[in-house]
Amino acid sequence: MGWGFVVVLLTMAMVIQRTSSIRANWGTQASHPLPPDTVVRMLRDNNIQKVKLFDAEYDTLKALGESRIEVMVGIPNEMLSTLASSLKAAEKWVAINVSTHISTNNVNIRYVAVGNEPFLSSYNGSYLNTTFPALRNIQTALTKAGLQNQVKVTCPLNADVYETSTTLPSGGNFRANIHDLMITIVKFLSENDSPFTVNIYPFISLYNDDKFPIDYALGVSKPLSDGETLYNNMFDANYDTLVHALEKNGFGKMPIVVGEIGWPTGGDKNANVEFARKFNQGFMDHISGGKGTPKRPGPIDAYLFSLIDEDRKSVEPGYFERHWGLFTFDGLPKYAFNLGTTNTGALVQAKEVNYLMKKWCVMKPNVRLDDPQVAASVSFACSRGDCTSLGVGTSCGKLDGKENVSYAFNSYYQMNDQEDKACKFSNISEVTKTDPSTETCRFPIMILPYYSEAAQGQVFFLPLLMATAIVLLSVF
Repeated sequence: MGWGFVVVLLTMAMVIQRTSSIRANWGTQASHPLPPDTVVRMLRDNNIQKVKLFDAEYDTLKALGESRIEVMVGIPNEMLSTLASSLKAAEKWVAINVSTHISTNNVNIRYVAVGNEPFLSSYNGSYLNTTFPALRNIQTALTKAGLQNQVKVTCPLNADVYETSTTLPSGGNFRANIHDLMITIVKFLSENDSPFTVNIYPFISLYNDDKFPIDYALGVSKPLSDGETLYNNMFDANYDTLVHALEKNGFGKMPIVVGEIGWPTGGDKNANVEFARKFNQGFMDHISGGKGTPKRPGPIDAYLFSLIDEDRKSVEPGYFERHWGLFTFDGLPKYAFNLGTTNTGALVQAKEVNYLMKKWCVMKPNVRLDDPQVAASVSFACSRGDCTSLGVGTSCGKLDGKENVSYAFNSYYQMNDQEDKACKFSNISEVTKTDPSTETCRFPIMILPYYSEAAQGQVFFLPLLMATAIVLLSVF
């Protein structure tokens, strides 16, 4: 073997080491989720090699079997108390949701995410006493199952678990009221060769503060100086604030995984396709180059949030919660996006998706907006459908008053599988076979319900509860 060939091999190895794999979050809080097999095929078609789940739903994990896709399974916050108080419960959970899928279904499970952002300030301390005991019990259960080297525990935390005393990354430390608990968790993760997982959302900072510089959130601003270090985007600054916090507490080499990062396309004036594409593509280009951050150069491990829109997510944080997907609910790409695996910049849509009939429920053309039945009907439709795409500045914000009403009616109609009774709004609605979609707003047709094998044929479908009608009426 010649030296030239050796040099080529070493160069290739260095490139491979510095190339981040493509990762994505796969949430399933949808009234009509795509079949798991369809989603797994979509993941593979787009060369997404690692996926993060928020639960351990049987059909989802089974579909991932033999795919070689690396999986992080999740444990919802609601289960923390049980797992914290009972090692037997933790052992049973691991046996059913990890061991069986690895041994029987050949699922490549690499991580167990214990809880999801359990220390959010908005939870008012609900999970402060249960998160670490649950984390410890799951680790013990994995060890008893002989999986401690193959499967690592982690705990996805929101970036609000750390703060900065100087408004700059160098002032970073863990939040004062949970500092000791965070050190306990970080020490435990370090002892078990597990990563610190953090969710970073520049969009949320912009959403919470109208004066927040949008260019800084999007990653294209003038540099901010922290001593001799320059930051031109919020992600790098936020990430390095965590790095400083870890260093100050003796864990400077702690591996970090970004559990969630992305930008929504609807539900807020700053949530649109243009900004989402700009942020996500900029971030993907950033991590694909293996540059890292000023404080921690090198590849960044990050899961894009998220893969698919979810119309059953809670809108308590904001209407944008249902619009994080790179793909629509039925697996259609929202915009051109290069994941770094092709030169086309085109996402591959879901294949063999089955839809209901091509018909829509709309407001009758001869009905006036001031008809007393309209407001009550819209209120009913939106409380059980999904109207988060409506409103000023949102993805369907250019609709007129009647189109807004029709959108609300159609949402309820489609979520109820186009049942005849779902388009009977006090004689002010009708079914049409003419697509009411506009150039900027799609009136969707629902996909066929997915029947879960684990649920013995029961449709994964529940009505949604969302009080949005009063706000929406203001745009009519």
